[in-house]
Amino acid sequence: MSVLEMTPMQDPFMQDPLMQDGERDLKSAIRAFMQGFTVETTPGASAKTADYREMLRPGTSVAVTFLPGSDFGDTIATAARLKREGFIPLPHLAARSIPSQNAFQDYLARLQGEVGVEEVIVLGGAVPTPLGPYDNSMQLLESGLLDRHGIRRIGVAGHPEGSPDIRDEDIMAALTWKNAFAERTDAELYVITQFVFQAEPIIAWDRRIQAEGNRLPIRIGVPGLATLKTLLNHARNCGIGASMGFLVKQARNVTKLMTVNAPDKLVLDLAHYKATDPNCGIQNVHMYPLGGLRKTAAWSHAVVDGDFELKRDHSGFTVNRSIE
Repeated sequence: MSVLEMTPMQDPFMQDPLMQDGERDLKSAIRAFMQGFTVETTPGASAKTADYREMLRPGTSVAVTFLPGSDFGDTIATAARLKREGFIPLPHLAARSIPSQNAFQDYLARLQGEVGVEEVIVLGGAVPTPLGPYDNSMQLLESGLLDRHGIRRIGVAGHPEGSPDIRDEDIMAALTWKNAFAERTDAELYVITQFVFQAEPIIAWDRRIQAEGNRLPIRIGVPGLATLKTLLNHARNCGIGASMGFLVKQARNVTKLMTVNAPDKLVLDLAHYKATDPNCGIQNVHMYPLGGLRKTAAWSHAVVDGDFELKRDHSGFTVNRSIE
């Protein structure tokens, strides 16, 4: 998200080692950071999508979200479709929406038998009262059923800006538990986060949780192309904290509300952090297609291809392709 233009004295890249050999190194860092980006869809969006291959490249990992009140059979059908079209489906398993242990076993058996899934994203789920015996994602992990059903990679939730439903100390305790669990499971664990808007607080969060013992790689959530109004609505619905002030400040200019925003500043800053700090725990990107998958995918592919130009003040970059 591009922000106010910086003066030369404020530009953090002017004396940066990454820039000593010119802009090519910074562009390479951005491309490397976006390489292998993941994205997500819903069963509802799937019903309206003629062919995902018209938007995404083969081999892209696509998360299948599970909304409260949904039928898990729709998640399985969407995952199976993605697999047929050449993608890697990453179905969400929402603990509080699973009605029983038998249902959980059935979900996993069907994901293996009907789809051939080896990677899932395990979440608590936005349901105030659990439908069954599972109150949190750790109970799903501890059950041992994921290992038994051949799940080899597991994404677990990260909350860089906190959660309106969970105390900060409980979030850190859960992350500590997940790190310990990663040592005793056959699966590879990683953190996948809610979407964020500014790099500075995210870098501070990464450094803080590393100091407190996190060793799980992080896939950071990045908002795709969307209007400022859409971003504000999603941020409110998802309980995004510190970034709300950033968005509200931009929204004071009413004429910008319907302007489509790209996350170029955020991606540039995080790519620079990863390229220059060997201790960076943020490894790659999960794109949230808040303004539609087609636009987000087109923009992301342009960045991966290097088809973009850096802004002179390094406050972001502009892709060279028409994004519709």
